[in-house]
Amino acid sequence: MNQKATENHLNETKLAWFQSRILDWAKENLRIFPWRCVADPYPIFVAEFLLQKTDAPRVVPVYEEILSRYPDLKSLAEASLSEITAILKPLGFHYRASRLLQSARLIIEDSTYGGKIPADESKLLQLPGVGMYIARSVCANAFNQPAAVLDTNISRILQRFFGLKPRLSRVRDDHSFWDVAQRVAPGSAVALWNLALIDFGAIICTFRKPRCSECPLRQQCKYYEQELVCIDPNAGLS
Repeated sequence: MNQKATENHLNETKLAWFQSRILDWAKENLRIFPWRCVADPYPIFVAEFLLQKTDAPRVVPVYEEILSRYPDLKSLAEASLSEITAILKPLGFHYRASRLLQSARLIIEDSTYGGKIPADESKLLQLPGVGMYIARSVCANAFNQPAAVLDTNISRILQRFFGLKPRLSRVRDDHSFWDVAQRVAPGSAVALWNLALIDFGAIICTFRKPRCSECPLRQQCKYYEQELVCIDPNAGLS
């Protein structure tokens, strides 16, 4: 989608309305997970690795076991790959174990990091297995930076509500859509905003059978408008 078309879709009035409705919904519906109740960068960093392509409820017992056995970055860095692989086995995607361990060891051993998870997106991106989503999630959730994230849930909401179309089939590789996600985010409390969108996509604006009848966005949603027309070609006509 070109710049002019994006501007037409993201007018300030509609953005403000969208933000207000999402945040109002989040007040009553935001899910609670253990990594959302901490400010320490280490458990947040671990959680983001585990959450890749995995439903959050499945991650909880694995996350709790990791934190119980390896309560800090140093103890995790000293673990063996076989130990971490065994703990992460229920989640699949075995490459995560090696990348998590490599990242922990690099942070501990490389003087560039000083033994601490960096608060800088560019430094996070240099770690094995860390892409834009993990880097920006850590920046927002652990360091309160205004870094918006983009995953399949958030992309789906933006496409449906605003009628936007990404340039690339893999939206996470579409830098222009990352720019859209950042522009749509409010100026403060972006960590909360990210979580609100993630949960809204998981509960209401789902991939299959979205719960449009319960959606607080339906009044201005492009997708809902099109669905109504499909059901009744005269919908919205006087």
